[in-house]
Amino acid sequence: MRFDWNRMGKDRVAVLFVCMGNICRSPSAEGVFRAVAKRAGWTRKLAIDSAGTHEYHIGSAPDRRAIAAAARRGIDLSGLRARRGEDRDFEYFDLVLAMDRENVASLRGRAPLEYRPRIRLVMDYAPDAYTKEVPDPYYGGAKGFEEVLDLLEQASQGLLAELLRERPLQS
Repeated sequence: MRFDWNRMGKDRVAVLFVCMGNICRSPSAEGVFRAVAKRAGWTRKLAIDSAGTHEYHIGSAPDRRAIAAAARRGIDLSGLRARRGEDRDFEYFDLVLAMDRENVASLRGRAPLEYRPRIRLVMDYAPDAYTKEVPDPYYGGAKGFEEVLDLLEQASQGLLAELLRERPLQS
């Protein structure tokens, strides 16, 4: 994935992770990517957030199972609150990374044409993963939340590597 760094003209990159309700997958992605970036020493040059395509859970904390699974890996999601993505997000965020194709379609249906190239699947950054979509663990058990974190770890590592290849950030 190539970024238009000349367009950005800034020394930080803004990344938005999106799922349907913003209580399972996208806050987990936000937390995992923050942790990956922190381990690499790059958090000061990244703006990281998450949102949902729907209004189901606005203001709610992430699902307790997502919080617990992330906590077992040393990632704190407890301070996050669900929000619905806003039209201004398309302009602000350099990358809008959706968890599945349904979310991509929803986002592209709302985004102005010039911002649609910013919308991608998060798993595009994990080309060796067994799936291109992050499955929704909401109706499953604890194993599903662990699987989500495993996938998001792979994607986050790939995303950070890509960002650093394109434009090494100064910490």
